[in-house]
Amino acid sequence: MTSAPATRQTPNMELHVMAAGRKLPDVQRYATAVEDAGLDGMVFVESGRTAYLSVAAAALAAPSLEYSTGIAVAFPRSPMVTAKVAWELQDVTQGRFRLGLGTQVRAHIERRYGVEFDPPGPRIREYIEAVKSIFPAFRGEEKLAFDGDYHELSLLPAMWSPGAIEFDDPPVDVAAVGPWMVRMAGAVADGVHVHPFHSRRYLDERLLPGLRDGADGAGRSVDDLTLSVPVFTIVGDTEEERAQWRERARFQIGFYGSTKNYAFMFDMLGFDGTSAALNEKLKAGDLPGMAACITDEMLEAFAVESTWDGLGDALGNKYDGIADRLILYFAEDLYAADPSTLEKFGRVAAALR
Repeated sequence: MTSAPATRQTPNMELHVMAAGRKLPDVQRYATAVEDAGLDGMVFVESGRTAYLSVAAAALAAPSLEYSTGIAVAFPRSPMVTAKVAWELQDVTQGRFRLGLGTQVRAHIERRYGVEFDPPGPRIREYIEAVKSIFPAFRGEEKLAFDGDYHELSLLPAMWSPGAIEFDDPPVDVAAVGPWMVRMAGAVADGVHVHPFHSRRYLDERLLPGLRDGADGAGRSVDDLTLSVPVFTIVGDTEEERAQWRERARFQIGFYGSTKNYAFMFDMLGFDGTSAALNEKLKAGDLPGMAACITDEMLEAFAVESTWDGLGDALGNKYDGIADRLILYFAEDLYAADPSTLEKFGRVAAALR
């Protein structure tokens, strides 16, 4: 079944690269290469290293790029700490920073960070509202006065405030997948980080209607949200070139799809039982078996395959009317394998504009 295309007004799509934390000089070298190639920006994930420091280092080396965290983990940091870091990054990037936040999963929040997780939905909603309430206080426009269920913020002496900056408040985005989180994002966030494991049908039938419901209920427009969408690209001019990234995409889809909460991504396309099969192989440590579960039909739904000359059209055809920013999930690894790929992606970025 082919779903109807989404109806949302979007500007020309930007093309960003996803980047992991590295030693900061390495981050700066990569950022310079991304800027020189003509791409639009960088999205830093937070894993072993903090996304915020990477953004600061990259922005000092490549000041023309757009930057965002995609995502930074919210709960281990107080809203005030996060707001101050985002404020300084908005300043150093000259207004080109977006704060992307997410909940992470219970095990990491409770057992790695040692902080409270439940209830994650209401907690992240209040967190976003708290962060956004702090920015006017930094400018001196309003007294700090936020009273929520999880955070009370009422003290900001002048000597402890970073003070006003000449740029707009940093937009606050959130990672959202399920119905409640998607509606919440539409109601309170400035944008959404879409999960890399998605199909166009999910975007049209689940994500966009949920965002619209949330936005409408809050007196907002879904068109005012920025949608950042990571993409698994299987790109190359020969079958041999594409084959390695096809296998990489199979593994990544299998890894994400093994999560029981994401089983519906398979089920809504008629691939019932795939998530359970993946989870069994994950428990058994059978990583090649996980990748083998992902059929060519699934790849077509969850990834984009193309030659280099056709990639711009392939991305545009799949994401027109939904995405403001496309994020190249494999860009850093492609660059490590062949530095010339960034220049090729730069040409794709120009075509999408």
